[in-house]
Amino acid sequence: MSLKKKVSMAVVRRLPRYYRYLADLLKLDITRISSKELSMRMGITASQIRQDLNCFGGFGQQGYGYNVEFLYNEIGNIMGLNNRYQTIIIGSGHMGKALANYENFEKRGFKLVGIFDINPEVVGGSIKDIQIYHIDTLEEYVKTERVDIAILSVPYEQTPLVADRVARLGIKGLWNFSPMDLKLPYGDIVIENVHLSDGLMVLGYNMNQKMLSSKKTGD
Repeated sequence: MSLKKKVSMAVVRRLPRYYRYLADLLKLDITRISSKELSMRMGITASQIRQDLNCFGGFGQQGYGYNVEFLYNEIGNIMGLNNRYQTIIIGSGHMGKALANYENFEKRGFKLVGIFDINPEVVGGSIKDIQIYHIDTLEEYVKTERVDIAILSVPYEQTPLVADRVARLGIKGLWNFSPMDLKLPYGDIVIENVHLSDGLMVLGYNMNQKMLSSKKTGD
């Protein structure tokens, strides 16, 4: 689907949430839903839902609402989930293992094909039948196997060098779990930085605000 205007990242970041809620509706055998009903489930306004979906063509019908299966499939197409991205993980520590064991990768269109590490104690082993290769074989592997996305789960100080190495191999997507906002001087590589502690700190802020509000009310 070609877009006439650039869609804001705020809208893009809400798409996975729509996708998850629509998947739940399908499990409940709900075939259609209005923006009002969807807003009540998701906790965002019906107006926001309509605005978001109108960025991609709307998909709704007046007096009918949204066909759940159709909208679910269309959002999947928009997010490229049918592209079957070949994905590798670099770094098989605690985070790397957790990511390798994440069952929803396949369901979301990301096929994990290899894991790379520098530790001789884990190289040659596997996680969920996915082989762990030595990082020194990465270049040779990419020559013979298609790799679309690399997931980085390496120590902070190693991240820039590993990321640059990956980018030079022509891999087009980086999912970075290092505690740094990674940037590279290559315009054709897409980077998504993930900071797990950010969400925890936001939770802490909201809890603190609630506590302060309770104290004021108590006064």
